[in-house]
Amino acid sequence: MYTLRDCVWEITLACCFSCRHCGSSGGKARPDELTGEECLDLADQLADLGCERVALIGGEVFMRSDWDRIADRLVTKGVRTSIITNGFQMSETLVSRIREIGIESVAVSLDGMKEHHDRLRQPGSFARAEAAIDRLGRSGIPVSVITTLNHENVSDLEEMYAYLKGYPVAAWQIQACSPMGNAARGGIDYRFDFRTVIDFVSAHTRQAPFILGIADNIGYFTENEGSLRGNLSGAAVYRGCRAGIDAIGIDSVGNVKGCEALYDDRFIEGNLRQRSLREIWEDPDAFAYNRKMTWENLHGKCAECPDNWICRGGCRSYNYFVHGDLYESPFCARNRE
Repeated sequence: MYTLRDCVWEITLACCFSCRHCGSSGGKARPDELTGEECLDLADQLADLGCERVALIGGEVFMRSDWDRIADRLVTKGVRTSIITNGFQMSETLVSRIREIGIESVAVSLDGMKEHHDRLRQPGSFARAEAAIDRLGRSGIPVSVITTLNHENVSDLEEMYAYLKGYPVAAWQIQACSPMGNAARGGIDYRFDFRTVIDFVSAHTRQAPFILGIADNIGYFTENEGSLRGNLSGAAVYRGCRAGIDAIGIDSVGNVKGCEALYDDRFIEGNLRQRSLREIWEDPDAFAYNRKMTWENLHGKCAECPDNWICRGGCRSYNYFVHGDLYESPFCARNRE
């Protein structure tokens, strides 16, 4: 039996941006997105399954007029709830509502310094994200920054570090751009040397005034692995893709996947308008790519790596969209030529 702990829930695909690197191709709401009542019922189902944490995403969360009812229902049910936002609409009124509901934290996307961020998103978006970070932090709401790296903006890391030290940031997560959605169609060069990021984090993590770490699609098992993922214990190693093991993703029309970054219909395990979340989660044939994985599935250098029993081949989504193979990490820093 698998225990659900984490959920990433896309409550709408509507967005005030249409970013060049957006993996979900956000902009317009999907036809027939879950109604308000369906969303409240889903919040109850998540709580009933014992889900501990839910991250609400878009699109842009605040483009959905009833986002606060959904968030409030989750919090009331005892589910730790966070929001990921582009920060463009972060008014004082919105901040007050976030604080009133009891949102655990808000993450603002900041994809490089002004030149790169605005090029990826839209002119003026860097200034609005900056204002959102400041406003949230001054209001006592834990605010973090998420940076999605590609070939161009990876050069901004040192400047971003110096910049973010001047703001009330609790954590900074660095992740790799995956060639899906707009990023696949927009000619973005997503490739960069993972070692560059690992070396950067290793150099700064113990002195940083905020939690500094890399996401699950960068790695793996270099000499400082245990302290690269936002934990200085030395034991916070990447333990393989959690999709369908203790985590799920849900999109705005009720499709359930192991991870919201698995943005391909082949990974849909069911829809909440046909089956309950519990039925989907407890289906013995669901999430087979992880739940029924064997070591024989691993390919290439991942099949030979002495740590493959922990890493299990890395991030399924990144692997799939980069080269179509779920079970080999194509740019693993450890296996770099």
